[in-house]
Amino acid sequence: MTRTDVPSGAPDAPTGPSGPRALRESAARHALLPLRIFLGVTFVYAGLDKLTDSAFLSATGSGSIGELMNGVRDTSAIPAMVDLALKAPVGFAVALAIGELLVGLGVLAGLLTRIAAVGGALISLSLWLTVSWAVTPYYYGNDLIYLMAWTPLVLAGAPYLSLDSLIRSRRSRRTA
Repeated sequence: MTRTDVPSGAPDAPTGPSGPRALRESAARHALLPLRIFLGVTFVYAGLDKLTDSAFLSATGSGSIGELMNGVRDTSAIPAMVDLALKAPVGFAVALAIGELLVGLGVLAGLLTRIAAVGGALISLSLWLTVSWAVTPYYYGNDLIYLMAWTPLVLAGAPYLSLDSLIRSRRSRRTA
């Protein structure tokens, strides 16, 4: 039988606990961890940044949520979403910031990860359809990229190094 995981002519590499196969398996198991950390830290930071920015948490004025929403209203894909936010811009900004914070913390801890990732994807989708819709070319707008980045976590959750996996293993030990 010919091995396909080593170059032709190379001696067989060790496959024990510290060999290349174990390293590849460990890397595959933890492949989503860098994405979880990046998205989690980014969303926690974004939420805290909004909650601590008094200019942003204003209905009017330079740097306010109201000014931002008024500025993107006519170029958004769904102006009605912007109109809804403009009915209570400060409340919308606080809800957005708290949502980002909860999504980020959930993903970092790996607690209800799929639900948190769906929340992150919905936040990213709504921001893409409103704030960054008119960005051209489309790949300059980061909200679409964030939306796509949430997809693997929606599909796979956090199977390793997470509270979800800890809870799952404790449940399986109790039922065994």
